[in-house]
Amino acid sequence: MVGAVLVRAGRVIGRGWHRAAGQAHAEIEALRDAERRGQPAVGATLYVTLEPCSTHGRTPPCTEAIRKAGIRRVVAAAIDPNPAHEGRGLRWLRRAGIQAEHGLLAARSARLNEAFHHWIVCRRPFVTVKAAMTLDGKLATASGESRWITSAAARAVGMRMRLGADAILAGVNTVLADDPSLTWRPARAGVRPHRLRRIVLDALGRTPLGARVVSDEQAELTTVVVTSAAPARRREALAARVRVWIAPGEDRVDLAWLLDRLGTEDVTHLLVEGGGEVQASFLEGRLAQRITLFYAPIILGSKDALRAVAGSGFSASSGIPKLHSIEWRRVGADLMLTARVDYPEGTAGGG
Repeated sequence: MVGAVLVRAGRVIGRGWHRAAGQAHAEIEALRDAERRGQPAVGATLYVTLEPCSTHGRTPPCTEAIRKAGIRRVVAAAIDPNPAHEGRGLRWLRRAGIQAEHGLLAARSARLNEAFHHWIVCRRPFVTVKAAMTLDGKLATASGESRWITSAAARAVGMRMRLGADAILAGVNTVLADDPSLTWRPARAGVRPHRLRRIVLDALGRTPLGARVVSDEQAELTTVVVTSAAPARRREALAARVRVWIAPGEDRVDLAWLLDRLGTEDVTHLLVEGGGEVQASFLEGRLAQRITLFYAPIILGSKDALRAVAGSGFSASSGIPKLHSIEWRRVGADLMLTARVDYPEGTAGGG
């Protein structure tokens, strides 16, 4: 996600942003915008959130277009995180006689593209664990009732989070209990749909053939991840409707293997939404990079109520992940916590 602004004599003469992979980069869009306005870019300053590219990829290099346009100065917020390209674009511009600098609002730019940066370096998707719970950390009653814990405002924010992800993941217990659609649903009609991949962790192949994720009009976007312990007839029945991956292991899906495979298919951001055991698996496996938790002003009680984060926990305090860059926000009647997750040195974390 990159934006660019062209400025000359204190006036904005062009704006642009990168709409999709393979389409014109933000710098090119800003130059085209200036041209439509009848504003030549000669002598202008280009402000851009990410270092301009200097190599041929799906599009020509932006550095060459910047030089040809006669831009005098380039201010980039962040350096390209790809080790093969890091700093290369700015060095190319300087050799071409263009003043080039970076660091303005660098932290905000890094946050904007934290998922892509993680994928570029680690070749695994950036994982955000998301959960909605009561003040005492419960996901649902002992009978499984959970709709709706949080307010409509919080649910709307949660839905917008899906728009920033490439794929959404839930466990089979969530599918069995709630039959979720796991789609992005726009708030108003006429908005172009966001095609969100859906991943279901289902070691034993228990996903019903009538479940929404298997039978709706977006079934081709669903992948059910099973293990060799799933009966062959169940795997075959599911494979007739959706993609089925067989992961290593038997009673549990190997999450590290799954992230590696998703990374090869250009999934840069994975949103983990479904089930306390699933949430715990990513945290205990040191595989999550960010958490987003919604707290409703409700106290459910009961030792048998389902916990938002379950699992076996950490056996020693030295292994507990630490949260940093913590942000609190009020959303309707609820509280929203978002933070980055750090793991103790010497533990695996997938980057």
